[in-house]
Amino acid sequence: MTSHSLTAAAAGTWRLGDLTVNRIGFGAMRLTQNGPALSNERTPHDRDRAVAVLRRAVELGVNHIDTAAFCFSPLRSANELINRALGPYPDDLVITTKVGPGRGPSGDWIDWARPGQLRGQVQENIRQLGRDHLDVVNLRMNGPRPLGELFGALAELREEGLIRHLGLSNVRPEQIAEARAIAPVVCVQNPYGIGERRPRSEEVLRLCGELGIAFVPFYAVAGAGRESGAAAAEHEALLDVARAHDASPAQVRLAWTLQQGPHVLAIPGTGNPAHLEANVAAGSLRLTDEEMRRLTALEQPAG
Repeated sequence: MTSHSLTAAAAGTWRLGDLTVNRIGFGAMRLTQNGPALSNERTPHDRDRAVAVLRRAVELGVNHIDTAAFCFSPLRSANELINRALGPYPDDLVITTKVGPGRGPSGDWIDWARPGQLRGQVQENIRQLGRDHLDVVNLRMNGPRPLGELFGALAELREEGLIRHLGLSNVRPEQIAEARAIAPVVCVQNPYGIGERRPRSEEVLRLCGELGIAFVPFYAVAGAGRESGAAAAEHEALLDVARAHDASPAQVRLAWTLQQGPHVLAIPGTGNPAHLEANVAAGSLRLTDEEMRRLTALEQPAG
């Protein structure tokens, strides 16, 4: 499929609270470096190219960018690249951040934030992005434990005006219910994609649709490759579908993701301008019901 002149609007829109976004967005996790994300042992992306990718994304209609203060490499910070490239920000641009995990200045992972530490994480995102508030903040969890105190702390920051809307990441249905009893939830980010479909995420996908909450899968392209990226070898069935549409496997993966429901958003990330164009173009790709069934049945290839 051609990627020229196709914009993010082709995928349709969804609302995050009172904010309307195109369903194809941009994830900043891979913006800072080559190789696996969140690693200190990879070469940084060229700064000017990363800035150009962000600006081109907005030109292509992307108005939803996902980032976090902990998305950095030894020489690059995703938030600071976004600030440099896009500030002063377009009125319709929605920037979503995550809190919970933390990294020290050298990149080492530290203990997950306690309720009293979330204010500092929110303020760090605000400083790096050069804003006076955050559009959407997702609380990322690391297990089935109760989240009431953590989400309650973010709800207080929302009341203060530091946060506009709240979301969740890496959660179970019961945690969504617990959070919604405290404050509105506009989105949920869980791992989900071809070869990365777990029963819990299937249940969360369905639940979000019923509740009108955006479901925002991460690893939609990488699948089980997660931070390391997509596997080199793809299923022959997936390759067949890609050839039928003159598309890349990554485009097929994104199209499959978006066709899981109108409430599903995609946030593929890249530091490569050509990949950006292809990712945005995937929003116009429509798979047949038979193709969807074939792809849904696939497991992740070994290796």
